Amino acid sequence: MARAAEAVSAYRSLLRATRKSFAGDTVMLKGSAEEVRQKFEENRSVTSEAEIQRLLGEAREASSFISTMIVQAKLNSRGGYEVKPDKDHAGATLEIPSEQILNKC
Repeated sequence: MARAAEAVSAYRSLLRATRKSFAGDTVMLKGSAEEVRQKFEENRSVTSEAEIQRLLGEAREASSFISTMIVQAKLNSRGGYEVKPDKDHAGATLEIPSEQILNKC
């Protein structure tokens, strides 16, 4: 039962991280929530303690990565993109996407 509570906690943590990182971006919010749900459903029947520990570790790592490494750029009125990193992003490296990637959006 403790593992179930730990899995629910990891699931909620991932959803919180995606809601914060993708706030205002409905496509990413919906897609990320679906992806998180799918991954947890795929592993619902795992019973191996070692495998459960590995999966929970991956979930914690993913939550941390999403919270600290992803920043949404927003198109401003001048036609450029603005990035407003949060205090959680301190020390992170900024990777600017190419024009080709931006034009696909």
